[in-house]
Amino acid sequence: MIKKAYFFLLASVLVVSLALTGCSKGAENESGSGKVIKFMHLWPAGSSKQHHMIVEEIIKEFESEHPGVRVEVEVLENEQYKNKIKVLSSSNKLPDVGFTWAAGYLKPFAKGNLFAPLDDVLQDGLKDDFVKGTTEAYAVDGKTYGLPLELNIAPIYYNKKIFKENNLEVPKTYEEFQHVVKTLESKGISPIALGNKDAWTGSLWYMYLADRIGGPKVLNQAIDRSGSFENPALVSAAEEIQKLVKANAFNKGFNGLSNDEAKSEFLNGKAGMYLMGTWELPNFTTNEEIPQDFRDQSGYFKFPTVKDGKGDIDSWVGGPGVGLFVAQNSEVKEESKKFVKFFIEKWGEQSVTKAGVIPATKVDTDKLDLPKLYIDVLNDLNQASNITLFADVQMSPSVAETHLNLIQSLYGNEIKPKDYAKQHETALKNEEN
Repeated sequence: MIKKAYFFLLASVLVVSLALTGCSKGAENESGSGKVIKFMHLWPAGSSKQHHMIVEEIIKEFESEHPGVRVEVEVLENEQYKNKIKVLSSSNKLPDVGFTWAAGYLKPFAKGNLFAPLDDVLQDGLKDDFVKGTTEAYAVDGKTYGLPLELNIAPIYYNKKIFKENNLEVPKTYEEFQHVVKTLESKGISPIALGNKDAWTGSLWYMYLADRIGGPKVLNQAIDRSGSFENPALVSAAEEIQKLVKANAFNKGFNGLSNDEAKSEFLNGKAGMYLMGTWELPNFTTNEEIPQDFRDQSGYFKFPTVKDGKGDIDSWVGGPGVGLFVAQNSEVKEESKKFVKFFIEKWGEQSVTKAGVIPATKVDTDKLDLPKLYIDVLNDLNQASNITLFADVQMSPSVAETHLNLIQSLYGNEIKPKDYAKQHETALKNEEN
């Protein structure tokens, strides 16, 4: 999954100095003519060659189309970037444009009046270019404070060879999925590879069941407090998880295995299915360290629908990666917003073809020469009815820790579904007070 640490590292950022007016970042250049946009990103040429190259090309094109405006770039490695942003935010001296993450990471900056709202940038059709549900992950109190560049969703990858050998079809309903699980288990094959020691992996299965049973809003509303975690649909989703455990749907020892260990089981052909983010696509398409035979046998399908459930098959669990912000205190705010808009418009197609990134904007796949799995994912994203942001990313750090601990307990049959829901509700309520 999008690494949750990305979203949470600054959730506890100090905002003692947020009220300070601070120094402006963008200014006229040294000759006194034109304006400078200070842009900071985390894709160095060494470790992120393709990403870096695309950024340089976009900047060059922007400057050529906007005479009198220059983009001054600072590039740092991921951890250095996050540390510097933390320091700059404490004195309200952020760059004019920089990278941010959604939800819990972004919220302190928005609440501290450090990021400028970007809803005006989304006007004139730009909002329609984004996959539904992506910009919403960057919203706080109804305003949008960042525009996403990347997106990951979580399909169920499957081994076509295993399915064919056992006369199995891709399931579209949960009943058909249960048939797949029962068939593979009876043949001594692990139906699902799961490494629930990293409990966010188990959370993915729970989230999909919550969506398919209760619809795309039920989990979000429980977390944002417009609803309750004791909603019957959320209890039912927990019950289904324990039914899967009882049916031996997951590989042996799953609660003590890491995600990497579980992934190895799937890559080695020891499990039929594996639910994970689309950051794994290279392993099933272009990664030459993975045998070609396995890559040829790799496919994916959407999480099946549940009978009488309120969710539809085109609703995904996932979330955006990095996005762009504009500093509220920037002296070149309008130019910075133009640059952000330009960047978003130029990034999408290039990011797929040159860097293998799934962008947050819709892509016309008819124009692209990509592995079929990429094309299929992009086409499905264009038809997505909803993207539900990873639960632990939506939550505060303390509630997220509770959630992940409870996921472990749920899969370990150490807690009853109603108590699982009740303890979530208690943790969320306590945070309100």
